[in-house]
Parts: sequence; C-alpha cells; structure tokens
Amino acid sequence: MKYLINIIKGVLIGIANAIPGVSGGTMMVSMGIYDEIIGCVTNLFSQLKKSIITLIPYIIGMGLGIVGLSYGIKYLLANFPLQTSMIFIGLILGGIPVLAEHVKGKKMGISNGIIFVIFFAMIIVLQMLGGTEATQTTIEPSVLEGIKLFFIGIIAAATMVVPGVSGSMILMLMGYYYPIINTITAFVDGLRAGDIQVMLAACGILIPFGIGVVVGIFVIAKIIELLLANYESHTYCAILGLVLASPFAILIGNGIPALSPIIVISSIITFAVGFAVAFFLGRE
Repeated sequence: MKYLINIIKGVLIGIANAIPGVSGGTMMVSMGIYDEIIGCVTNLFSQLKKSIITLIPYIIGMGLGIVGLSYGIKYLLANFPLQTSMIFIGLILGGIPVLAEHVKGKKMGISNGIIFVIFFAMIIVLQMLGGTEATQTTIEPSVLEGIKLFFIGIIAAATMVVPGVSGSMILMLMGYYYPIINTITAFVDGLRAGDIQVMLAACGILIPFGIGVVVGIFVIAKIIELLLANYESHTYCAILGLVLASPFAILIGNGIPALSPIIVISSIITFAVGFAVAFFLGRE
C-alpha cells in the first residue's frame, strides 16, 4: 500500500513539474517527503540499495505524471484554468501544517523573518517578470544543441528541486518548455506506433536534457542538504516563504478568467480535493 501511495505522490510531483508556475519541490514539501528525497539523492552512492528502493516509486510516479500531463496540460489550462490552478493551490496549502512542524519550537529571530520575506517576494517578482513564454525555440538534434540542452537541463532540474520555483516556468522563459513537452509526446507516440526513426530523433533531444536534469538534481540536493544541516531554521523559513508565495505565483502565471457561479463552485471543489489529498498524503 505504501508503495502505491508513494507512486501517487510521484505522479503529483511529476504533474507539478510539468505545469508552469507550479513547483515540484513545493509538492515534495507539502507531502512531507522533501527531506527524504533530498537525503536519498545525496546519499545515492553511499547507500545505494536503500536510496534506489526509496526513490523507485517516486520516479515511476513522476514519469507517469509528466507523460500524462504532456498530453493533457494544454487542454486543462485552456479550458479550466482556474479549476486547474486551484487544485494545485489546495495541494500546496494542504501541506503547510507538515512544513510548519519543522519550525515549530525553534528559536526565531529577525533574520528568520527577513529571509522569509526575501524568498516570498522573490517568487512573486520572478513570476511577474516572466509569466508567459515570449518565444518558442525549435530544437534540431546536433552536438551544439545537445550541449545547450545539457546545461538547460541542469538549470531546469535545480529549479525543479527548490520549493516554490517552477522548473517548467524557467523552461518557458528560455523558450524550451513546449519543445520539450512536444518531444516527450512525440517519443511516446513513436513508441506506440513502433516508429524507430521518430523515437531516435526524440532521444537526440531528451537524452542530453535528461543527463543535465540528473546532474542538476544532484548538485542542488547536496547544497540543500548542507544548508539544512548547518542552518536548519533559516533554511525552513526560506522554504516556507517560497511555498506560501506559490499560490500567488500560480494565479499570476495562469490568470483568473471571467467568473461565473459554476467556475467559482468547481474551483472551490478542486481546491478542497487538492487540500485533502495533500493533507492525507503528508501524513502517510
């Protein structure tokens, strides 16, 4: 049962990483598994078996979430923008009690408050500066493009791990969001059709990007582990600022459509569902 629940948590993390403005790191925090995943990544080689056993269900779930959303994201955001945004806001806020436990009882000072405000404001400003994609890059497999994709993967992975920062939004700002999403769907379509040529073309893009993502995750996870070990209360205040700013960033990024009773009621329902799911999963 726990294995299945961890796969579901991974699905939510994958979906969050695929939606601009939503942070996979925030989902990890909301479900109470952030420290566990960071620890497994940084200790992967020293505790190989334990780390792999722990990470596999999350990785499976993330893969399912990213692939699933690569098909449905455009439809959901185009037709149900507020309802889609509210379910993720619910997921984020439903995990706040779990996050608050990390700072409860710890000595707080002015520096903790300053750090909270700085990181809260940073997310709002970042979203306001670039909520939409100005250009859309066309990717053609080549050695030079592969090197570029490797470094873009590092940047995207780093932002995917940091709570409150949307890796997909950063990809969007760099013009690589839709090309990567379209390449994922092309690979899956080629796999289903048995089209080797399409799959190889997609791999020429996804492999260097994927290697960059792996490298980026290891680097940022190590940095976060060091911060938690040496500056725990300050680090969690920064994370709390990032997480609490996320709902505002999501609404800024995806916009608020013209409201009607149906939209308001359905949005309240999706918020409640997201909140309940995060509240439940955060205690499993």
